[in-house]
Amino acid sequence: MTINIPDNISIVLDKLHNAGYEAYLAGGCVRDGLMGREPSDYDITTNALPRQTAACFEDFTVIETGIKHGTVTVVSGGENVEITTYRIDGTYADHRRPDTVCFTPRLEDDLSRRDFTMNAMAYSPERGLVDKFGGQDDIIERVVRCVGDPYERFEEDALRILRALRFASELGFVIDAETARAIHEKKYLLKEISAERISSELTRFVTGKAPCTLMMEFSDVFSTIIPEITPCNGFDQKSRYHVYDVWGHIAHAVERSKPDKYVRLALLFHDIAKPACCRTDDEGHRHFFGHEKQSAEMAEKIMERLHFNGETVRNVTELIKYHYVTPIESKRVVKRLVSVMGMEQFIRLIEVMKGDNRAKQSFCLERIPVLDGMKIIAYEIVRSDECFSLRQLAINGNDIAALGISGRQIGETLDKLLSKVIDEELPNEKEALLTAAQSLQQ
Repeated sequence: MTINIPDNISIVLDKLHNAGYEAYLAGGCVRDGLMGREPSDYDITTNALPRQTAACFEDFTVIETGIKHGTVTVVSGGENVEITTYRIDGTYADHRRPDTVCFTPRLEDDLSRRDFTMNAMAYSPERGLVDKFGGQDDIIERVVRCVGDPYERFEEDALRILRALRFASELGFVIDAETARAIHEKKYLLKEISAERISSELTRFVTGKAPCTLMMEFSDVFSTIIPEITPCNGFDQKSRYHVYDVWGHIAHAVERSKPDKYVRLALLFHDIAKPACCRTDDEGHRHFFGHEKQSAEMAEKIMERLHFNGETVRNVTELIKYHYVTPIESKRVVKRLVSVMGMEQFIRLIEVMKGDNRAKQSFCLERIPVLDGMKIIAYEIVRSDECFSLRQLAINGNDIAALGISGRQIGETLDKLLSKVIDEELPNEKEALLTAAQSLQQ
């Protein structure tokens, strides 16, 4: 078995070998190589001590910022390549990073400290694959399994809990039974993990190929990092439109949607306020009036707490706010939505609504062609350069000011004129708009 190695990486391996040191590719690049995937980066591990590594590359640009923990970064072929000395980690007091590291001459010692078997393999062209923990078999069986004792691995670094779920979602793997038990028992350790790391792993998880089953099986884990999820789990919607409880619906909607970051995060939170705003009628049917607005407000608080960036918070909450609009193939409705959201965000909204309806009763699938029709209308509006924004309006603020209108009334007048153009009550022509502007002041 061979793994294709780019030339700039081969140069680094050869340099270390020629200096008399061992050198292997390690971790995710070996996993991806075995799976036929293109690695995003290549990490190298060696028995050379950090200073010895740096000396090998004296004619290269060397970055020593990680040298205390054994990592030297070498610039090869214009890319940063991390080279780390074989090491053994000390205790993890903060459940995230080792308090100390010590170097070891044994490759197996280094591999034994890694998180999952599929990430605990090494490869070199000379020796081939080094797989002491069954990583290749687990890839074949499509299993995420901790190296050694999973309880110890999660005690060392609690982020590994979310990494296990993320890898399973991204790769479509299942989680080994013992690893799964440890995840459930050690989930409380996630409280030690920074908000930024949680939001990063959560985003990668929801955009994976198979998040649904994992969301159902590990709902307790997701409730640990987002307590607002707890009331959704098992909450019977008692509605003719729904097959699943609230959390089940959310999980299925996420997986049945386009794997876009904003779309999937919006679906993760789109119904999170339903338990809070539930009302039951005299016949026992439940209704969730205003849940879209309340869910958007809850999502904003949750995402800010998890330190999502402002753009992501704005886009996701806007999608949630509008996800419950009635699907209708109306140019006026589409224009209004595109006017408010912009074209790119409107297309995301359509994908959110499609995912939502795919996770309901089968008759709701009848809305999918309608939603696709709305998308076609939007593209036609853009292609024909029809007016749906103030920027496209045939007059501007200066034109309104020339009529003697001032202050906030300028913006209000432009908004009213745009509304009339969108509703096709006025042509987007300067003279007609100026006449209408004057009439609005009478």
